[in-house]
Amino acid sequence: MGYVASVVLGLASGMAISGAVFAFIAAIGVVPRMAKRTNTQKHIMIYEEAIIWGGIFGAATMVFNLFLPLHTVIIIILSLCTGIFFGVLAMCLAETLDVLPIFSKRASVKNGISYFVAAIALGKMTGSLLYFIISGFFKEGGQ
Repeated sequence: MGYVASVVLGLASGMAISGAVFAFIAAIGVVPRMAKRTNTQKHIMIYEEAIIWGGIFGAATMVFNLFLPLHTVIIIILSLCTGIFFGVLAMCLAETLDVLPIFSKRASVKNGISYFVAAIALGKMTGSLLYFIISGFFKEGGQ
């Protein structure tokens, strides 16, 4: 009976957390902003489905400890997509909180804010590439 309660509690907790993450992504408007900036508003449903299925697949790979033998080029492409997603998420959050306008005003930056945003996105991408490609960059189990 204890195992059943643990499974039910774990599933309920996972659903609550994933629901909160997806609500957070929806609240800061990542998908509509990306669609608007890329002029692909007609594909918003595909973007939302990709985020949902990516979350489900990511959780499944962690829970069931799945290993996918992927070629290095595919890993680089997936890392690039991950970096882009987290860069966009961070920028949408920063834009929502008006961090960039306040920063540019206080630092007296009139031009070049786009380079600042690109630098943050490239930094996130580089971190993802280092994490996934370089063997031994991280240790399993936090040891």
